[in-house]
Amino acid sequence: MAENAKKPAKKRSLGGKQALIMKKSGSQRVESASRLIDARIQELGDWRGEMLSRLRALIKQADPKVVEEWKWRGTPVWSHDGLICTGETYKNVVKMTFSRGAWLDDPSGLFNSSLEGRARRAIDFREGDKVNEKALKTLIRAAVALNTTSAPDG
Repeated sequence: MAENAKKPAKKRSLGGKQALIMKKSGSQRVESASRLIDARIQELGDWRGEMLSRLRALIKQADPKVVEEWKWRGTPVWSHDGLICTGETYKNVVKMTFSRGAWLDDPSGLFNSSLEGRARRAIDFREGDKVNEKALKTLIRAAVALNTTSAPDG
């Protein structure tokens, strides 16, 4: 296969839906990550979808240049000069994992999960939890600043 030739299309499952993924040079996608995230939010159809949507909006407000990605079997990912955080959904929690959270100041004490790790830190949101929007935006901006001022670890 020629170096610049399109790779064969692959179908990936998104819950009950199929997303057609076609790669060119390993990166171009027919179905955009943003649309896949939209579909995931709608597919959830409960408080988790509402929370993921709210967190996504706060990420975009904190960093208008953020890049949305879809990785690891259906995980929303937000990046800016490196990974900022993921938005994982589970039965009882929406988990926002910061890849380099151990290096971030968290004066508001948002991190409440994955505290023992050497790099990652996470925030678990449960049904009915209030989001400290100001503190979360500050944390997101700090993660972006860390990415843009230092080489990514890992």
